[in-house]
Amino acid sequence: MAALVLIRFIVHDHDNLFVAAEAVHSIGISVLIYKLTRVKTCAGLSLKSQELTAIFLAVRLYCSFVMEYDIHTVLDLATLATTLWVIFMIRFKLKSSYMEENDNFALYYVLVPCAVLALFIHPSTSHNLVNRIFWAFCLYLEAVSVLPQLRMMQNTKIVEPFTAHYIFALGVARFLSCAHWVLQVLDSRGHLLVALGYGLWPSMVLISEIVQTFILADFCYYYVKSVVGGQLVLRLPSGVV
Repeated sequence: MAALVLIRFIVHDHDNLFVAAEAVHSIGISVLIYKLTRVKTCAGLSLKSQELTAIFLAVRLYCSFVMEYDIHTVLDLATLATTLWVIFMIRFKLKSSYMEENDNFALYYVLVPCAVLALFIHPSTSHNLVNRIFWAFCLYLEAVSVLPQLRMMQNTKIVEPFTAHYIFALGVARFLSCAHWVLQVLDSRGHLLVALGYGLWPSMVLISEIVQTFILADFCYYYVKSVVGGQLVLRLPSGVV
């Protein structure tokens, strides 16, 4: 909350927060690519989190093509291609280093609730009903897609540097994206939420952004604490997830 207040006074054009979020996310993906190609190990990475990421990106790409094609579509296409490559590397090229026994988060724990929620709470635009439900589904799924990764790190208790850098970059990117939304709502005095439609949908958009930020808050705290303490390997206490 303190960082959010600070950003509001420092960053005058809040659209720059979206650019910054994408830039930090790109750095995280670059670290992931380096880990898989140079270090040649996928130890500590959750295949299930990558699969959830691929699902919500694919659905969002479909929605972008039929509802609102813009720069986000290009960025999502690049991210989806990278995510599919990561999945391929984990499943086939680096399968021997994949910690399958620790990647034990059941995907239906997030897929089913997100689908049910999307059926009842979705945009109230003039687009086709199915497309609106898909749009809501990918929004909800994105908010919780990192849960299998956090569960895996909790199981292992130790997170090696490259995985920690990637997750931290993801956390910072999601915080900046959330800050962008929150500050836009504050600047418009709530009119942005009204522009998104009526009913519960506008609130759910904002809540989803906040949820995906705070899911990673604990990990980011321990990451910073570890870096300040000069530890290369991050050790998580029980109860972080």
